[in-house]
Amino acid sequence: MSDVLDTAERREIPSDEFGLPERREYPMPDAAHVRAAEAYFRYCPEELRPELARNILKFAARYGVDVQSPTILSYAEQ
Repeated sequence: MSDVLDTAERREIPSDEFGLPERREYPMPDAAHVRAAEAYFRYCPEELRPELARNILKFAARYGVDVQSPTILSYAEQ
């Protein structure tokens, strides 16, 4: 899977593999997408950032990605 998903690939991803599953935003089917979610974290609505941060850390652990962002780490604690 490349780091860019087309519409068909995105539809195949289960909802529980998204950073925001109820909105199907921030897909994280692999390490490259975890890094992308980390990079685009600042565009997430404020009220959804704690959930996204926790999910980024969950998928980062699954794929062996080291998240160093103090912003994501602080939101994950909320």
